[in-house]
Amino acid sequence: MPFPRSSSPASSSPSSSEESLRRALGVHRRRFLTTCTAVGAAAVAAPVFGASPALAHGRGRDDDDHDHGHDRKALVPADKRGLILYTVRDAIGRDPGTTELPSGFREVFRELSRYGYRQIEFAGYGQHANAPGGANLDSVAGARLLRSWLDDYGLRARGNHGFIPGSWPLTTPDLDRFKQALEIANILGTGHMGTGGDPTWGSTKAEWDEAADKWNTLGAIARRAGIKLYTHNHDTAYDFLLDGGPLDTQGRPTRSSGIRKLEYFLRHTDPRNVYLEMDVFWAHVARYKFHTFTAHDGTRVRRIFDPAALVARQNKRYPLFHAKDGVVNPASGMGYDMVPFGTGDIDYRRFFSRVGQRNFHNPMVEQDNAPNGSVPGQSLEHARTGYRNLATLRRH
Repeated sequence: MPFPRSSSPASSSPSSSEESLRRALGVHRRRFLTTCTAVGAAAVAAPVFGASPALAHGRGRDDDDHDHGHDRKALVPADKRGLILYTVRDAIGRDPGTTELPSGFREVFRELSRYGYRQIEFAGYGQHANAPGGANLDSVAGARLLRSWLDDYGLRARGNHGFIPGSWPLTTPDLDRFKQALEIANILGTGHMGTGGDPTWGSTKAEWDEAADKWNTLGAIARRAGIKLYTHNHDTAYDFLLDGGPLDTQGRPTRSSGIRKLEYFLRHTDPRNVYLEMDVFWAHVARYKFHTFTAHDGTRVRRIFDPAALVARQNKRYPLFHAKDGVVNPASGMGYDMVPFGTGDIDYRRFFSRVGQRNFHNPMVEQDNAPNGSVPGQSLEHARTGYRNLATLRRH
């Protein structure tokens, strides 16, 4: 049986009028008309959504902005502004002996603290071998060293994309490694541990049933260790679940009831044990890509995905976000091109206003393509841009 606090997928279809579509998608009129002119009505119908002008730059802590979370109009309180270290992975992996740029965990922590960040999310525990502590800090001793640096610079770790067993049923070696990862998370004080991938890459009900069983089991183990287990999701997790209709040659269903895969996962996992981290960029890509399904009777049904509405319905299951931005580009196949946070078209002011719970959610700025070998300091500069734009978000 499904677990409590479930919700039904949205069943409404978009209006055919331009004004209704614009309002439903949260697009400013000027941006909507500009996009229509640039890419044509077909691209807008695909759809374009969440757009807003680029956010103005605010000031980071290095520019004497010391609000310390007391600004009640800030959509993201100062102590909730974070960054996933995947954004600056090139800086963490740099040889400190070959550059004056911040290199390795300790110096990157110092720099991020100077920008104003108060939280980070790990994307593994490896760094350059010549950085303090050595190449691999994925150990109890390494976690203690990392924790000391976090404390030195006033940072708190909120999560890590760490080890989630791939095997099912669990093997003893995988279970032992998973428990060690939980121990490390506790030393770091993260409170959360997760993965950078979806619970399964499958599309059928049977595959998602197995994923739910696995995550319920792992989540219960994590909860006993004092850790919330979370799964980070990409666009395909929001596609429609194949759960009926004619079977293919391998006996798998080929059509859908209209529930999205991750919504099904939420229904069938224990809310005490399994949490999620919404990557807001990939959720918007999913809205662009997955808007129509084939019902069990063969009819085509249009159903637009609303990322903020899903979070609002399941609020306490989303302790973490990836705050990642994009510029509208229907020609890309994803609907967006990734850009530094606050310089794109995703309307984060509207998103954070709609999901609420500003003192519960922990947004982590992320930009997958920030590292640039020809511009070694780019990822840190983009991290600073991300902080400033996160800090400038205010309620209406």
